[in-house]
Amino acid sequence: MFRRTFWFTAGAAAGVWATTKVHTKLRQLTPESLAAQAANKAVDAGHRLKDFALDVRAGMAQRESELGEVLGLDTPVDPQLPASRRLAVESRAQHRYDEHRYDQDHDHSDRFNSRTPHNRNEDH
Repeated sequence: MFRRTFWFTAGAAAGVWATTKVHTKLRQLTPESLAAQAANKAVDAGHRLKDFALDVRAGMAQRESELGEVLGLDTPVDPQLPASRRLAVESRAQHRYDEHRYDQDHDHSDRFNSRTPHNRNEDH
């Protein structure tokens, strides 16, 4: 009698455990649950990507400042330089600034010949 009770209880416990596991897995596989899991993973990936971009940006700024120090680009013009040398250094910096402004402000529409059709693939 004790033996039958033991095996009946063990079977009932195994059945309850298996049923609970199956229902949990079925709830995880519903479309709403899958969508929520995908959204959570996308948000986590976005956070990791943002952290990576911030690390890259910080590393770039650090390396740029190191190079600026080594090359002497960030140092002010030495007032002890002769006037002609000081003017040359200042004009070189101004020239770089002007080139950058030229690229931004220049109208590139004159690069194309007006006789050339805009779309050569047109079948007119």
